Parts: sequence; structure tokens; C-alpha cells
Amino acid sequence: MPRVVVVSPPFVSHARPLSVLAAALRRRGADVYFACAPAFEHLAREAGVGFEPLSVTRNANTGVAEATEQDAREAARLAEFLDATREGAVSALLAQGRHRRADMLADPDGVLDALRSADRRLRPDWYVVDQLSYPVTLALHCLGVPYATFCPGHPSYVLSGPDAYFGVPYAWPDALRPNPERLRELRAAARQNDEAFTALFAAFARRHAPSRPAPGRAFALSSPHAVVYAYPAFRWLPTPPPGPVRLFAGHMAAVPDPFDAEWDAHLKTLRSSGERVVLVALGTFLSARDDVLRTVVTGLLDGMPDVSVVVAAGERAAALADLTGERAVVVPSVPQCALLEQVDAMVHHGGSNSFTECLRAGVPAVVLPFSSDQFSVARDAERAGAGVVLDPNTLSPADVPAALRTLWRTVSPRMPKLAAAVRRRGPGWAAGELLAAMGRRNSTG
Repeated sequence: MPRVVVVSPPFVSHARPLSVLAAALRRRGADVYFACAPAFEHLAREAGVGFEPLSVTRNANTGVAEATEQDAREAARLAEFLDATREGAVSALLAQGRHRRADMLADPDGVLDALRSADRRLRPDWYVVDQLSYPVTLALHCLGVPYATFCPGHPSYVLSGPDAYFGVPYAWPDALRPNPERLRELRAAARQNDEAFTALFAAFARRHAPSRPAPGRAFALSSPHAVVYAYPAFRWLPTPPPGPVRLFAGHMAAVPDPFDAEWDAHLKTLRSSGERVVLVALGTFLSARDDVLRTVVTGLLDGMPDVSVVVAAGERAAALADLTGERAVVVPSVPQCALLEQVDAMVHHGGSNSFTECLRAGVPAVVLPFSSDQFSVARDAERAGAGVVLDPNTLSPADVPAALRTLWRTVSPRMPKLAAAVRRRGPGWAAGELLAAMGRRNSTG
């Protein structure tokens, strides 16, 4: 029975799918520990695995970013990021690039010390590490221990070659293509970040592991053995570099729990008031864009009298409480995977979890991308025929109703085939293939 330590950053959108993979590895016979910040211990309990307290960044998001206790600097950076999303795609990506050092490499020495200590106590056969946990990957590289990489978002997070840069979408949706000058500005900033991080990685490795091979490009550093993508293997994706086994799981969603009595009552009321139900959720960070939420929901309620709405509004639920009624439920958070089994469409931000969960459930989507890899995900939604993409910053109340009518006329018929393809794999398949790949690695040295 191999012992595996799954290391997660303290962000619920990363920790939850990694805990699902941890549970699947346990069911396949591995002895698994889930290593994350103490606030996420409940995910280890739910997965039925051991827990190892480990904090790999100062930033955190336990479910709603605005409600997570942060120090003043982290709160200020979150506010700056949200302001940048109002200026448009390139501004948001540039803000994220400026914050990258504090987000991703705040305390590499502390992470190395913590992992060395955990490795001595737990003696794992190998690790699973989130691709965006760069200090963890760097530490494992320096320690010389085997690990597999988990890619939590768009597959382009694992760079496909020398012309690919972390922080630059591999493709843009039609509604949000930047002009060439802004795109050059973004690529130049990403290239500077790439060079700066690569120099930091090289200096760190020389200091702590001079006998180990150099880590190379920082943002390209990933497992030489196996990479798990929580994403479908679309034929148009960039060709990944050769080397490790590539496992496209399709999705990393757990089987949803049954609804409780409160949600049963909500759904009965919504169904009795509207022929169709639409879920609106912009993720754990971007629910703070309550201006966009209000535009979407008022547009649906005023423009589609046969539609009811469920809104995950985070800390802005109180600010949107006036929208609540027989046709609208506005709450801080929702049981998203369970609701996707019941709704007719979703409006989301292009987060990879929301995208793949919609594919798994066969639910078409209106996608409103703001930042990160959401532009790449949104473009894939267009190409897969699974959604319509709109610019959240130029949205009018009439836009989402018009997009939904298009979805239900042209996209919904394709969704059963897409859902069947995504469901054929999933966490259990990925866990089995990953154990086999790492087992082969161990048997050959």
C-alpha cells in the first residue's frame, strides 16, 4: 500500500478537488494524507484520509474570499485585484502578475522546512502537489522526492513550450479579445515575471540543494512522472511537453450529497414560480462583483418571466437581498454540484471547476470571465459548444436573457453527449491511472 501526501494551497477552489482526488486514491488502496492549512482539516475528514497541517502561502480563501480572515496586506491586494477586474481583462491579469511574488513565493524557506519535517515523520512514497503551489514543487524538487502534479485549472497552467507564459491566456473568447498593444504589454509583464521567478528558483536551489539538477523555468516546473488535469482532453488544447504521463480526468467533482429539507423547499418554490431555473455563481473571489450579479439577476427576473434564479452572492448576499422573492433565492453559498443536477443553465465566471461541473451535469452556461485562466476556459466553452461568453464589464440586463435563449435553442441538444464523455473518467479513473503511473515509476527507480 503506497503512502501518498496530497499537498493543497489554502483555497477552497483548489483544496476541494484535491481532497476529492485524495478520497479516490484512498478508495484505490493508498494510505493518504491531506496536507493543507488547519482551516481545511474538515476536507480530510470528509475524504476519510489523514490530515497534516501545512500552510504554503499567507493568502487564503476558505469559501468566500471577502469573509476569510486576512492580514491587512492580503486584504488590500484583494481589493486592488477586484478594482482591476472593473477595468477589463488585461488590467486584471496585470494586477495578478504584480501580486504573484506575494501570492506564490512568500516563504519558500519555511515551506521547505515544513515539508522536510513532514517527510521525515510520514515517510510517503510520493506526493501530489497543485501546479500553482510553486514553493511546494520547488521544495519537493530540492528534497529529491517523487511527486505527481495536479493541474487545478486550465491545462495551459502546465506550460506547453518556450513561447507560453503563465498569466497569458492561450486563447481568448470572441467577446474579450484585447487589442494588440495591450496584449504586448501583458506578454512583456509575464515574460519579466517568468525571468524573475526563474532566477529566484535557481538561487534557492543552489542554496538548498546544490547537487540537484537546476529547476529550469520556474512556471514550467512540474512532475517528470505524471500530471493529472481536472479537465477534458479537448483536441484543440496546446500540445504538452513530452515526458510525464498526462491524465485528463475530465472533472474532479465529488458525487453530490442529497439536498436537505431547506433546499428541497427552495427548489419546489422556484419550480412552481418559473418553468426553468438558472444558477448564478461567480466563484469564491468574484462574488464580490455584486454589480455584475445585480445586472444578471435583474435582467433574468425582468426579461424572462418563466425563469427562477438561485444566486450564490458570498458576502454580498445582504446587498442583493431586495432581489429575493418567489422567483429568486439569494444566499452566500450554494451546494453547486447538487444544484447542477436540478437547474436548466448556469451563469458563471469561467472557473474551471464550474465549467467542468457543468459539463459533467450536462448544463449549458453563460460565461462571464474576469481573470486568471477564465479567458482560456471561456474560449473552450465556446469551442466545445457548451456555452456563450459575454464581457462582464459591458453587460446590459438584456444580454444574459438573450444568451440563455440562444443556449436553450442551440447548445442544450449537445450537452448529453458532452456530459457522457466527461463522466466516463473522473476522480476514480484518475486515481487508478495515477497509482499505476507512480507504481511504474517506483518499480523502475
